Amino acid sequence: MGRKDKTMKKINLAMAALAALGLTACNTVEGAGKDLQSAGSAVTQASGQSGNPR
Repeated sequence: MGRKDKTMKKINLAMAALAALGLTACNTVEGAGKDLQSAGSAVTQASGQSGNPR
């Protein structure tokens, strides 16, 4: 295996790892957004308002 092949393997591995981390981060942010939305709904219901802007 040549030097170029080893370098390309490392680059491909790094790109795959970054892609996996990126997808995980998207799921985490989406989950946090859903949590904040449900918390906001709970506060709105507790205050007795309809949640519709004026």
